[in-house]
Amino acid sequence: MGPVETRAAAAARRLLAPRKGRGAETRQRIVDAAAALFAARPADSVTVSQIAAAARVFPNQITYHFGSKDSLFIHAAFVLLLRDAGRLEGVGARLSSAEAFRRAMARTALVTPSLPVVISALALARAKPKLSPVVKGHLSLLFRISEQYLETMLALRGWVIDRSPRQEVKTFWSAAFGAILIAESGYPGTQADLDLAGTLTIREP
Repeated sequence: MGPVETRAAAAARRLLAPRKGRGAETRQRIVDAAAALFAARPADSVTVSQIAAAARVFPNQITYHFGSKDSLFIHAAFVLLLRDAGRLEGVGARLSSAEAFRRAMARTALVTPSLPVVISALALARAKPKLSPVVKGHLSLLFRISEQYLETMLALRGWVIDRSPRQEVKTFWSAAFGAILIAESGYPGTQADLDLAGTLTIREP
């Protein structure tokens, strides 16, 4: 999108270093390194030592900033998703037709490489309830940013929706997560068989 930073990209940057001071740079290096490793390999094949080496920190600094590798994995997964969500914003900003917008949002979301990583993070939180607050915080941020983006596009294009912006974005992301989960379960077919665009009610008035 050029030099203008999207809301999603800005949120990802803030998640990397929400604290001020010297610790912010360390935290950013840790999440950057973890995100790169988790994007390339399954979480269980990535060790704290590998993350520490990639981030040029000591392993105990990871524990200090994030508590555990599992918690860091969730943070990194959602940072990856927020970065990818910036692509969604860029795609949507170029479209003036509501139908084209719906289809582009669905098509781009279904090939977003971070979605499988986030689904693994959601499963991890389900297995380890103490991590649920971390997931809830990140999901709330994702929904809030998506809602703000949708409201901006509705105002800019003059489109309307049949429900609240919060319901629209929660339905969309929930369907996107489900589409990837079903496709990865081994069920015959691909994500393209699912009508993700149909979950959006965005239309011209």
